[in-house]
Amino acid sequence: MRAGFGFLDRLTGRYRSLVVDSLLALGYAGAGLLLGQEQPPVGWQSMDGLGAVLTVLVGLVLLARRIAPVAVFATSSALWILFIACGYWPVINSMPPLLGLYTVAATRHLRTSLVCAVVVAGTWVYAGLSNADNSSMRTVLAQAVLFPAVVFVVGRGSGRLAERNRQFAELTFQLRRQQEENARQALTEERVRIARELHDVVAHHMSVISLQAGMASYVFPTNPAVSRQALDTIAGTSREALEEMRRMLVLLRVGQEGLPEGRAEGRADPAGADADAESEDDGPEDGGAYAPAPGLDLLDRLLERVRGAGVRATMEVVGSPTPLPPGMALCVFRVIQEALTNVLKHAGPTRADVTIRYESRAIVVSVTDEGSGNSLPDTVITPGHGLIGMRERAKIYGGTVTAGPRALGGFEVRLVLPAPTTSDRPDTLPTPGLGDVRSR
Repeated sequence: MRAGFGFLDRLTGRYRSLVVDSLLALGYAGAGLLLGQEQPPVGWQSMDGLGAVLTVLVGLVLLARRIAPVAVFATSSALWILFIACGYWPVINSMPPLLGLYTVAATRHLRTSLVCAVVVAGTWVYAGLSNADNSSMRTVLAQAVLFPAVVFVVGRGSGRLAERNRQFAELTFQLRRQQEENARQALTEERVRIARELHDVVAHHMSVISLQAGMASYVFPTNPAVSRQALDTIAGTSREALEEMRRMLVLLRVGQEGLPEGRAEGRADPAGADADAESEDDGPEDGGAYAPAPGLDLLDRLLERVRGAGVRATMEVVGSPTPLPPGMALCVFRVIQEALTNVLKHAGPTRADVTIRYESRAIVVSVTDEGSGNSLPDTVITPGHGLIGMRERAKIYGGTVTAGPRALGGFEVRLVLPAPTTSDRPDTLPTPGLGDVRSR
């Protein structure tokens, strides 16, 4: 039995329907031939060759019941009436017309279905009148009303259920397309927002290059050493600007791809985009068109604002801080900011711990909270716009972001970025070492 159902499950569409209808047609024809071999009730003659041919024809007509339900019902009913007129036992070929009535009731209008039900009832009464001397007309009338009525009601219910399933499948398909479109739109918006911030970083680099070039030209006749130092600064700054420009151009190549690969982790954050939008205002108070984007130097001020909102926020730095390019520092700042914003939105007054770990080959940032006490570790997580933005930022620098509930309660956001190469680091900052652990 399992092998048979497995074969049907592998068939789809028209082929599966054809196989099912073929099995039904052969089954009804075979059952009719076997039933015809028995001794019929008094008043009906035994089935001979003509009766066998009619029985086979009535069964084979069912092959086309899905293609032309009304025509199949009419043909099977006509053959059934002819079978009765020849004096054969009507019960032998009663099932195919009833199945035809079911198909018509399930797929056609109410008026057509009622006409077909009346035809079946009339044929049943005709069969009873053909052998009235040996039949109970009360029983015949009861069967003529009950059998078509049951088949009619079941068929109409099946048709309504099939229509609801079709509508549900269509709505599901439309909803899936809408969700994919929303995800693509959110991804595009996040990329444009990140690119705008990278543009600010590049603009800051260009302003530094302009100032240093002017100073080098001014002091070159009197102080070549200072002029050379300015040129070195221009060289380093231009390399950083070119790298950030390359990342921005790659980011703006928005194709038809979907969300980044990975599990659907992160809190449901319908306002995640708003958090990022608000975060654009965070930066130096004396900012302007060429002001640098927020970096790690603003984390203390960010923590103070979070503490003022009722969250006991702490930060721990493990290892010697590695000088980060402005774009990468902006990525770290925005991820921490978004994670703390989610703590305020979803956990309320609680404890949040920020840890920045400088390793030899990676920079690991984790933001954890103790939760509100209402979330369970196995809560289903839905990615929001905030998580999309964090992942896009990390992907620019070859990093990853994971987010999800902790086993002991609360939530954790974890950012892993590859350590910047020597050419990526600002020349004026010290190189990283093993250092110690510092807390704030």
